Amino acid sequence: MKLYAKSIKGLLIQILAFIAIGVGLVLFFFYVYLPGLTNHGEIVTVPNLEGVQFEELDEFLTKRNLRYTITEDSGYSEEHPPQVVLQQTPKAYSKVKENRKIYITLNRVSPPTVRMPCLVDGSIKNAQAVLKSYGLRLGEIKYKAALGVNSVLEQLYNDESYDCEDIEKGILIPKGSKIDLIAADGFGKKRLPVPDLIGKSLDEAEFTIIGSGLNLGAVIFQKENDEILVETNDSTGVSVEVRSYEIGEVLDQKPGVEQTIRIGQTIDLWVSGTREAYEEKLKQDSIAQAEGGALFYE
Repeated sequence: MKLYAKSIKGLLIQILAFIAIGVGLVLFFFYVYLPGLTNHGEIVTVPNLEGVQFEELDEFLTKRNLRYTITEDSGYSEEHPPQVVLQQTPKAYSKVKENRKIYITLNRVSPPTVRMPCLVDGSIKNAQAVLKSYGLRLGEIKYKAALGVNSVLEQLYNDESYDCEDIEKGILIPKGSKIDLIAADGFGKKRLPVPDLIGKSLDEAEFTIIGSGLNLGAVIFQKENDEILVETNDSTGVSVEVRSYEIGEVLDQKPGVEQTIRIGQTIDLWVSGTREAYEEKLKQDSIAQAEGGALFYE
């Protein structure tokens, strides 16, 4: 009986010893060996690499205990010089373990080429959408006397005109290139008479200009006060008189009323008074309207 008890006790001791050794090995593996293998607890912040030159990457990341590799598919951006970082994975300011590999996308040395699209006979709005989808940009728009307002008549690249027949053969140009357009003004060779603006207030003149499909050009305030010398002809010859003008009254215009003009062109105005006096007049008129006194101009 005693011998049997001793054997049971010895067996239990052995089992407990094996359990203790197993627990010790598990604790050693997870808390000593594995952390040492994976640099557990040694965390670094990924720097922002966008715009960093390729030549600087090695030193830049080595100092931070990080590695990098260049992805095969390079990108392209006009906003950055060649061979600088465009994208990175993981993203900037991410938390990673030391010795982590950062995947880098560099800006190409030269832009990729794309096929030039045909824009002729379409609208300017459509041309904008097409160019954007091709990675191209809309350059200068010039108007030509022709029917079909905003219809594209020609397209130019580097000042050379291309028609759709040439383009369909396949013309490759760098991505990001500008395409200039010549479009129809919608009125053919028709010219409109220049509206008579002299004697009108500046706001009335601007309303007339815009309503006629024209644009207001330069506004030149003529004098320091609203009294202007005017030469007149009568039976006695040339005389000079002082005439008082309303502040902001149109004194002259260019082009003049005896000329013709195409839609979209500008008219320059010379008006009486100073800009400060005119702005003060507008302010006072606005106050009067707010108080309920509507203003009417004859």
